[in-house]
Amino acid sequence: MAAMAEFNNVHSVTEMSEEDDAKRSFHGMFLEPREKKRSMKALLVKHAKKTCSCTPAKIKDYVFGFFPILQWLPKYKLREYLLGDIMSGVIVGVLLVPQSIAYSLLAGQEPIYGLYTSFFASIIYAIFGTSRHISVGIFGVLCLMLGQVVDREVERAGYDSEPAALSVLTHTAGRVNASSSPLNQTLQKFTCDKSCYAITVGATMTFIAGVYQVAMGFFQVGFISVYLSDSLLSGFVTGASITVLTSQAKYLLGLDIPRSSGIGSLVTTWINIFRNIHKTNVCDAITSFLCFLVLIPTKELNERFKSKLKAPIPVELGVVVVATLASHFGKLRETYGSSISGHIPTGFLPPRPPDWNLIPNVALDAIPIAIIGFAITVSLSEMFAKKHGYSVKANQEMYAIGFCNIIPSFFHCFTTSAALAKTLVKESTGCRTQVSGMVTGLVILLVLLVIAPLFYSLQKCVLAVITIANLRGALQKFKDLPKMWHLSRVDTVIWLVTMAASALISTEIGLLVGVCFSMLCVIFRTQRPEAPLLGWVAESETYESLSAYKNLQTKPGIVVFRFEAPLYYINKECFKSILYKQTGVNPVWVKVAKKKAAKRMLKEKEADSDGNQTSISMDFVSEPLGFHTIVIDCCAVQFLDTAGIRTLKEVCRDYGEIDVQVLLAQCNPSVRSSLIRGEFFKEGEDHLLFHSVHQAVDFALGALGHSGATASKN
Repeated sequence: MAAMAEFNNVHSVTEMSEEDDAKRSFHGMFLEPREKKRSMKALLVKHAKKTCSCTPAKIKDYVFGFFPILQWLPKYKLREYLLGDIMSGVIVGVLLVPQSIAYSLLAGQEPIYGLYTSFFASIIYAIFGTSRHISVGIFGVLCLMLGQVVDREVERAGYDSEPAALSVLTHTAGRVNASSSPLNQTLQKFTCDKSCYAITVGATMTFIAGVYQVAMGFFQVGFISVYLSDSLLSGFVTGASITVLTSQAKYLLGLDIPRSSGIGSLVTTWINIFRNIHKTNVCDAITSFLCFLVLIPTKELNERFKSKLKAPIPVELGVVVVATLASHFGKLRETYGSSISGHIPTGFLPPRPPDWNLIPNVALDAIPIAIIGFAITVSLSEMFAKKHGYSVKANQEMYAIGFCNIIPSFFHCFTTSAALAKTLVKESTGCRTQVSGMVTGLVILLVLLVIAPLFYSLQKCVLAVITIANLRGALQKFKDLPKMWHLSRVDTVIWLVTMAASALISTEIGLLVGVCFSMLCVIFRTQRPEAPLLGWVAESETYESLSAYKNLQTKPGIVVFRFEAPLYYINKECFKSILYKQTGVNPVWVKVAKKKAAKRMLKEKEADSDGNQTSISMDFVSEPLGFHTIVIDCCAVQFLDTAGIRTLKEVCRDYGEIDVQVLLAQCNPSVRSSLIRGEFFKEGEDHLLFHSVHQAVDFALGALGHSGATASKN
């Protein structure tokens, strides 16, 4: 009924006067809106039938959708795909081995757990994932966030007050659940040492993050990722990378200082480093310097000649092998006291469930990890799918990354997500399908079963160098700031604020600050939007901004104004102030001035019978405004709220009282519907809504000519 009322009111054609005929001739476009029948009960019943129906075809679609491997594996083209998948899988696996060991240090875990994590993530994503190219595994930023929580919980349990015992036997002997009670903590120390408790915390947090991600996929709340803009994510990753670099600096110098966590950990860490700089282990410092001399130039060569190289040079693996041999045969630990990785067992440990008593302690900390993990995974999968011409399912990607966290958490693993650097390597080395991920898993499995113990003598400073060298991409974003500033100053400010908050405060708070600040920027941009006056492009029906283009014409007596934002409670005052400024007339002030002039005229009449001053006052009162019509172009007004409707009413009323009519043009259906529901037009009044600015201007000119002709007749 409302829609029909809109049609009847906007385009009334019955009992029109001569003046109404003049109006009708300029806006005689008739669009009959459709009836909108919205029955919530019918929609719910329809959705319930669709969801709850169970047919063999629907079951098959559900199973094949939940396990994408059942779709693509039977169609696998062995001769066409196999060579590229094997090559890319082996190369990524070779790169993952040293990175998995290095990032374990960042997450506060033993090296073996990093290898476990990379193995399970590669296999599970190949089963559940829909992207053919992304590499899922350990991601430095998530390891940093996880490591901060692990350190906090380990300190709460009282492990830092005693040296950690060897953990090989205790890992297989079971454990006692963590609890805040002194009795359970005492019992736990006899069955689970510091490293064992650290992976317990890490696995529990990984499990909770995975549950969050699966829940987001089930309830289809992937829209949360839209609040994480590219500039926000880039700034967050760069800020977190600075924190990662800071946390690894002590290993470069061989310093034994406590790991700082919480707000301001970056500043605290650097203060501790400079306080203990005199305790630098010369052997570790020299080793770090030599590794940087090899890693950084070689990575630059890989980047510069990636189009000519069939595969990147596996410099990290070479550095690890050479450094391990040098440390072993040079006896660097015994001679110079260098810190080494220690024993890395082979095989797999028995699975065990997460510690349910720890869930209340880490549930909140897992939220940003879950959001960052799925946002990066979904964005990378969509980016590479678009590049190679296939589609991915965002919700299925959330299921996939969720299961890559839930299932491995029972096998002593920690949080995973997609990683850009390894994905680029995977794509550039011939990856065609998810089989490449399975090959990567087999390479890591070989290391787990045979090679892992050989890394016993590997120095921790070498692992720190590998971690820092892989931050190059994020840290090089500083070079892009001038270009970013030129493209969008708002995005640049968002990047800087998020980066600074993530680095100087904490990663979790930095992410929250970035989201809040970016949303405030959107609000501020709608609060103070662009609102130019428009001019006519000759020999066309187009109107453009007078401040942006030259050689535009204006119609005499008509002001065309465009407001480029929704009109709602936040910017309603801004709308009025800009309109008054652009037109040069504030109707409220004009009315007040007329009243004051009229009062002054009456006083002058009473005080003096001389007509000279009275005529001046009368001239002031009747001074023309210079225009008779304001056309408001509403093409950029997406919606109106009650405050916006009330503001338009006030503007039309105030200008009407000084004999200036206000016309609305190019209102979208939502705005027109809001105006009708908000009783914008009085009953029986012709609704002057126009489908184009040109139509509204022609109407105003025609109405002026018609009124002039009527006056001349009289």
